[in-house]
Amino acid sequence: MLFCNIKGVTNGFPLRIEMEKFVVKEVEFNADFLRNVFPKIEWKALVDAAQSMGYAELPKDTEWPTMLLDDSNEFLKKFQHALLELHLEEGALICPETGRRFPVNKGIPNMLLHEDEV
Repeated sequence: MLFCNIKGVTNGFPLRIEMEKFVVKEVEFNADFLRNVFPKIEWKALVDAAQSMGYAELPKDTEWPTMLLDDSNEFLKKFQHALLELHLEEGALICPETGRRFPVNKGIPNMLLHEDEV
């Protein structure tokens, strides 16, 4: 999870995504991994990030114990797609407090700070 670490910033997470281009990279489905990583995810941040990339299939709120045990794995497949398969290729990550834009080129965010931000 990336956050804005500019000196003095207290509300640097989650970074807002400004998407110009994204790609989908398929990943082999692994329900056990997804069930284990789920409690560690900041759900609202993931939902907002997925929506900013045009993916609106995640529920805003989850009753996660029930959804994670669903035998159809429908929820887990949507979760996997948002978490592991959507990749921001071109765009920017934007600090929620300062509005500072961190460019993303070829899938790599440039989080280097200017001298006066350190």
